[in-house]
Amino acid sequence: MDVFTVLSICLSCLILLFLWNRSYTKGKLPPGPTPLPIVGNIFQINTNNISKSLIKLAEDYGPVFTVYFGMKPTVVLHGYEAVKEALIDQREEFSGRGSFPMFDKMTQGLGIVFSSGEIWKKTRRFTLMVLRNMGVGKKTVEDRIQEEALCLVEALKKTNASPCDPTFLLACAPCNVMCSIIFQSRFEYSDEKLLTMINYIHENLRISSTSWIQLYNAFPFLIHYLPGSHNTLFKNVANQEKFILEKIREHQESLDLNNPRDFIDYFLIKMEKEKHNKQSEFTMDNLITTIWDVFSAGIDTMSTTLRYGLLLLLKHPEVTGKVREEIDRVVGKHRSPCMQDRSHMPYTDAVVHEIQRYIDLIPNSLPHAVTQDVKFREYLIPKGTAILTSLTSVLRDDKEFPNPEQFDPGHFLDESGNFKKSDYFMAFSAGKRVCVGEGLARMELFLLLTTILQHFTLKPLLDPKDIDTTPVVNGLGSIPPFYELCFIPV
Repeated sequence: MDVFTVLSICLSCLILLFLWNRSYTKGKLPPGPTPLPIVGNIFQINTNNISKSLIKLAEDYGPVFTVYFGMKPTVVLHGYEAVKEALIDQREEFSGRGSFPMFDKMTQGLGIVFSSGEIWKKTRRFTLMVLRNMGVGKKTVEDRIQEEALCLVEALKKTNASPCDPTFLLACAPCNVMCSIIFQSRFEYSDEKLLTMINYIHENLRISSTSWIQLYNAFPFLIHYLPGSHNTLFKNVANQEKFILEKIREHQESLDLNNPRDFIDYFLIKMEKEKHNKQSEFTMDNLITTIWDVFSAGIDTMSTTLRYGLLLLLKHPEVTGKVREEIDRVVGKHRSPCMQDRSHMPYTDAVVHEIQRYIDLIPNSLPHAVTQDVKFREYLIPKGTAILTSLTSVLRDDKEFPNPEQFDPGHFLDESGNFKKSDYFMAFSAGKRVCVGEGLARMELFLLLTTILQHFTLKPLLDPKDIDTTPVVNGLGSIPPFYELCFIPV
């Protein structure tokens, strides 16, 4: 039997399997565009901007529809009502993690971000407990962020008001905050290890947001064995895990079971307590993956938001001016901003929220999955089905945010100029899978941005009207374009 015949038989079997699967689920899943055998709807979706494609499909099929990324069906939830109904009203049923082959390959179902079931529940619960013990949401971590913010100010002063790319420096502060929680240490901004870690994190997000990785996730059985950027991602993560393991080994040598210093110590103590439990989720592999999850997600999202935020402030100097006026009035020049100031700074608080809303950092969140057969509206979604929640459709809802394509802090202010909360603000997602570091991220954003604006005037190299804020990549994350600016001390 020649190769052509074997391939033909295999292809025919795959097509028959696909058609059977479609027939089996027909009448249960929501409607959607007709998929092609094997490739599904991949040609109907722009992998460079999935959100835009989903908006168009929602116009034809409504707020709940099905698309096929390859042979697997994915139910898309579009708009606030559908997303809220799933992630909040039926939070338990929609709390699974959908398949993400690129990262599933690396994490092996461990950690927090890409895990499900008992591993996810116990690891997440433990992580939240440790973060609280380490002072997240309290004065302890606030003091650390304030100290790191001043280190950032000193580093920015060394640019001597010359044009600079802020990417690296804006990542240093959140990186050191995270290092203090996980490793009980920080790095000087000139440290090569710090530079290497940050480069890995930025490159991983950029690669993960490309259309190539979208293709990998749709056809992992094929793309995995081809040359491409996924191999760079695997290599980067392996190097990150090697660094993490070195830190863990250092902690093991000096561990005091009665005096945990940081996240690693807490986890190692938990491992020791459960060492006779063969079913324990607290293993060395899970520790490495959990640290990688928390470390990468915490630094990547924060540094990208800061970088995008400064670009928007350069584009809108009138907004920057109002924030600086509020900082001068409430904080002054002789002390660091603190979290208590936020309640007296409604405009600044609105600007921070509007930055997050506008940049739409993780447009479609990460895929969820239903943990059991779920009746959702008039549909029956089988257990394990992937769920894609369009956060873009919530953050850009024109009923809640008039002119949503405009950057306007007024979206979070009432008629009296007071800060106005919105249930549509789902920048951290919602429900059971809401970002585990939300409290820390909110603290960092407010304190770092206000400290930068307290000490510097932001000077663009272009006329503000010529500044382009369109993301250069819009996949897993929205990545801002490259830019330079001058930090002018005040």
